Amino acid sequence: MQKFSRNHRIAAITKILLENPNKIMSLNNFTLMFNTAKSTVSEDILVVKDTLNKFQMGRIDTISGASGGIKYVCGISSEKRREFAEKLCIILKNRERIIPGNFLYMTDIMFNPAIIYIAGVILASIFIEKNIDYVVTVETKGIPLAYEVARMMGVQLVVVRREQKFTEGSTLTINYVSGSTGRIQTMSLSKKALKKGSKCIFIDDFMRAGGTAIGIINLLKEFESELLGIGFLIDNVETPKKLVQDYKSIVDFKGIDENGNALLFPSGNI
Repeated sequence: MQKFSRNHRIAAITKILLENPNKIMSLNNFTLMFNTAKSTVSEDILVVKDTLNKFQMGRIDTISGASGGIKYVCGISSEKRREFAEKLCIILKNRERIIPGNFLYMTDIMFNPAIIYIAGVILASIFIEKNIDYVVTVETKGIPLAYEVARMMGVQLVVVRREQKFTEGSTLTINYVSGSTGRIQTMSLSKKALKKGSKCIFIDDFMRAGGTAIGIINLLKEFESELLGIGFLIDNVETPKKLVQDYKSIVDFKGIDENGNALLFPSGNI
């Protein structure tokens, strides 16, 4: 069988681990792949682990036991988090993004793979120790961000619908009050989408008053499940009364000033 150089092995191990975040990979798989001894693979993994640690790009955890192995846990330095948030603020401050009602146009941001990837890593690294079963979001703009967080945490994404869909089968529907408008709204989730007794986090694009988050909490209770964390890309800190207090965001939006400029700053809780 073909033999591989150390550089080849390290490159392959790094790629495999980064493409499968939070998934346990058996060392036996690597020994068979490279046709080499487990001790050699272990030395290669030490190099990968040391490199990731030095650049603060996450870590490699070792899991002992018969079904053990190694897994990549995502991470990003505080400096990189801040740098990303500052760059995002600059993009969002463009006056052309301001739309009637003092809202910001964000659709292109939410569907930009490069931006959403880093945002996903930031939020996933915040919640990674929660050991959740699902990432939950509400259709539609928050889906790309929630998907990236779910991918980095190695769990399933669950999308809550605004309206019932016959393709979802039997669903559970609740009413909730929008925190920003005070209107009664509905959300529904297929009974097949979520296992009872699950641990979840809620990820969305924009936080106003938190009515949707409260709705998610109540919906999860119907599934006998628990919400362990809430994360947003942007938090509208100008909203006077928040319905939820314990959440994380990357950027704070403080409204539009008298000169028509959007006021955005890196969040203090990232």
